[in-house]
Amino acid sequence: MNDRRWTWLAGDTRRKPRALTIGVFDGVHLGHRALLELLGELARERGLDPMVLTFDPHPLAVVAPEKAPELLTTTACRLRLLCDAGASSVAALRFDRELAALTPEQFVREVLVDDFDARVVVASAAFRFGAGARGDVAAMRRIGAEVGIEVIEIRPVVADARRVSSTRVRHALAAGDVSLAAKLLGRPHLVEGVVERGLARGRTLGFPTANLGQVEVLVPGEGIYAAWASSGDVVRPAAVHVGRRLTFEGASTLEAHLLDFDAAMDLYGRPMTLAFVQRLRDDVRFAGPAELAAQIGRDVEAVRAMLGGAPPDPALGACRVDLAAGG
Repeated sequence: MNDRRWTWLAGDTRRKPRALTIGVFDGVHLGHRALLELLGELARERGLDPMVLTFDPHPLAVVAPEKAPELLTTTACRLRLLCDAGASSVAALRFDRELAALTPEQFVREVLVDDFDARVVVASAAFRFGAGARGDVAAMRRIGAEVGIEVIEIRPVVADARRVSSTRVRHALAAGDVSLAAKLLGRPHLVEGVVERGLARGRTLGFPTANLGQVEVLVPGEGIYAAWASSGDVVRPAAVHVGRRLTFEGASTLEAHLLDFDAAMDLYGRPMTLAFVQRLRDDVRFAGPAELAAQIGRDVEAVRAMLGGAPPDPALGACRVDLAAGG
């Protein structure tokens, strides 16, 4: 195998017959989950290892950087979600100009057959591969017939009469519609960062916040949200502010006020994951601190009513994974 072309993330590294699916799988949404479910069924029926080949970086970051999207998941988060959805093995193909130049025939023979001993490939109708994205499912089926690969096409998953896709999830998040994003993902959208010191304005208002930095994924559009916040053993409902501090003319922030949390507990420097549940309102400019504090109080009560009786989503820990543990 060409260990210079890919990185093993999880599973058995020994060469063995595999059932494969290939793609970025950003977000691991409902369409991806349906594909992985079918992959697992076929692998069990045929005695194969169900494997995902993903790409790092996103192909558009190489071939058209100006069109590269903000990602929904980090590589670590994507790995955990893929494994939770049924992938036994995961490898990341290093997408560079050399890989992008492979013809569809070269990609199938050199990567799928020579590197990974693929016997079955599961793909959606939207799947494209090879130089110039010239390969599609029909090309994969034609080439597969020559090299002994069975190609299975899966129908798209539809929600509200439209195909579920990572692009659609991004549009929902950009519009602040985290409820729709969760519907398409099959879970809340997760944003992980590291708690950093801010200006402590929330504390002076009576609502201390954890300010998140080092965020690598798409953050929902500006507004106030109800979310679950998780940091270590701490899991609390939270009122989350995304955007500019309009009342104080401040820069854009991502900050969370954790309900019923001991503010004396030091979270600085610790990772925190936010699972976005519902958008509460637009961010607006208030006449002063007192008016802002009164509205934050109402936001907190709205979050309490919405999330107070619900258990934390088990996907909260999905982003926090040690890649080295994958093997």
